[in-house]
Amino acid sequence: MAHGKRFLNALEKVDRDREYALAEAVTLVKQLATAKFDETIEMHFRLGIDPRHSDQQVRSTVLLPNGLGKTVRVIVFADGDDARKAQAAGADVIGDEATIARIQNENWMEFDAALAVPSMMGKVGRVARILGPRGLMPNPKAGTVVQSDDLERAINELKAGRVEFRNDKTGNLHVPAGKASFDVNKLIENTQAVLDAVQRQRPSTVKGTYIRRLVVTSTMGPGVRVAIGGGEAAAE
Repeated sequence: MAHGKRFLNALEKVDRDREYALAEAVTLVKQLATAKFDETIEMHFRLGIDPRHSDQQVRSTVLLPNGLGKTVRVIVFADGDDARKAQAAGADVIGDEATIARIQNENWMEFDAALAVPSMMGKVGRVARILGPRGLMPNPKAGTVVQSDDLERAINELKAGRVEFRNDKTGNLHVPAGKASFDVNKLIENTQAVLDAVQRQRPSTVKGTYIRRLVVTSTMGPGVRVAIGGGEAAAE
């Protein structure tokens, strides 16, 4: 793929043979995010897992201390009292029978995050093939299937910047960590929170190196490699 002059100029400022401390990498990526829009800062992990094994899946959530820098539209699959509670707590969409049918028949997807109460999961299962590939299928392991009493907390966390992550079929993780317009210290806090969360999810069956490679980048910028020592990114 051919790159433009802006990307190539940014690339010249990155030492491709060096692994940077996390704070230094984030600072550099922010400096190189010069597109005409507010680029997303992203973390890309290459994990030493075998994604074919169910006991080596890496899936969880992380609450970014400084949010994602965007408005998160939350759908809650609920009915009756739970639906009223979710609406009062700030849900943008209530996922009732009609909404599920709309997703199923029209591929309607105007939301960014999804929650469900347990009693609705049988109905939500009808659209699992649509929601799943987009990372929007509620799942107990990811904390997105919640009891009625937890709806308010879960909705607030999603809107504040709770991010779900899960490995893909090649054993990689791709996690957003904020916007280039953020203060650099806030970006460093967010990226450290993501790294800590990923490290906590190391499967007990993984032998050898868990995080093989970590690259921080912006939407349109070059990747900057982060030093991983003893399973942890090097600190400044």
